[in-house]
Amino acid sequence: TRSLTITSVDQSMFEKAQGEKVTLPCTFELSEEDEGPLDIEWVLIPADNQKREQIIIMYAVDRVYNHYYAGLTGRMQFTNLDPKSGDGSLDILNLKASDTGTYQCKVKKAPGVQSKKMQLTVLVKPARTKCSIEGSQEIGKDVTLKCVSQEGSPLLSYDWRRVSGTQNLPATSVLNKNTGELLLKNASREYSGTYNCVATNRVGTDECSVELNVTPPVNTAGIITGAIIGTLLGLSVLCSIIFCFCKKHREKKYEKEVHHDIREDVPPPKSRSSTARSYIGSNRSSLGSMSPSNMEGYTKTPYSQVPSEDFERAPTQTPAFAPSKVAAPNLSRMGAVPVMIPAQSKDGSIV
Repeated sequence: TRSLTITSVDQSMFEKAQGEKVTLPCTFELSEEDEGPLDIEWVLIPADNQKREQIIIMYAVDRVYNHYYAGLTGRMQFTNLDPKSGDGSLDILNLKASDTGTYQCKVKKAPGVQSKKMQLTVLVKPARTKCSIEGSQEIGKDVTLKCVSQEGSPLLSYDWRRVSGTQNLPATSVLNKNTGELLLKNASREYSGTYNCVATNRVGTDECSVELNVTPPVNTAGIITGAIIGTLLGLSVLCSIIFCFCKKHREKKYEKEVHHDIREDVPPPKSRSSTARSYIGSNRSSLGSMSPSNMEGYTKTPYSQVPSEDFERAPTQTPAFAPSKVAAPNLSRMGAVPVMIPAQSKDGSIV
């Protein structure tokens, strides 16, 4: 007996670039014996055989169910709005690298059941390709130009070309298309210029450029000698600054010590009390050697004019003297020995 048949058998593998759209075909024909309800299922078969198949979209009882697989939500739909017409093909929009996998279309209408598998590979175009130079850019040295794409599905192929000068790669260059390395042996000044790298895979290309400048060797000995001389000069200047600073600091410290130093060989200043005692002592010695002829002047001197320690007291402690009589000074208080004053008698003799 004749039964349900899937007619789209012309292609089973698809390769698309990321961001593009793919249509996975699944057309079928029904037979008169197929009288049951029509069901169309699309499932994703995992690469790991231990995992179960995942339904991504289904048509049953004249209705579409597309909420089973979150990874494709909003990016998949049946190609024909009425799948029961014999076209159950699936469209996947805005492809991602994660969409790579094996898809299977199942058509059921009892008693007929048919299925078909298709392999989808989502390729990523080369992107964020970077060029760099490894090695010394000196005459006679080996220089390596590197080219690497940060994104891109295998198999990536790299190719270098020169975009300045003769636009031909140097004769000593060695290119590795798989790694993107261009080795320039025994570089010369003529190798200088702009080099361009193109990264390619089956779905796109990307490129980058680098500037090579081959220069004469650097005089390493001269640089080292200059560095040593410069270092010594710097150290000498630094030592001079430190010496001057320390010397100035010592001078300031010495001036401060001399300013605050008390000399031991200078006697302390005399107080008023010592002055009074000296005055009384000198008068006492003078009185002891005086003759009657010169005693008259001293007898007339009021004792109130003799310096005393009492003058150093506060104003409230100043002793009062009697205005009517002239009293003899209290020599004991002044620390002096009483002196007998000679007097002349009526007959002229000294008593």
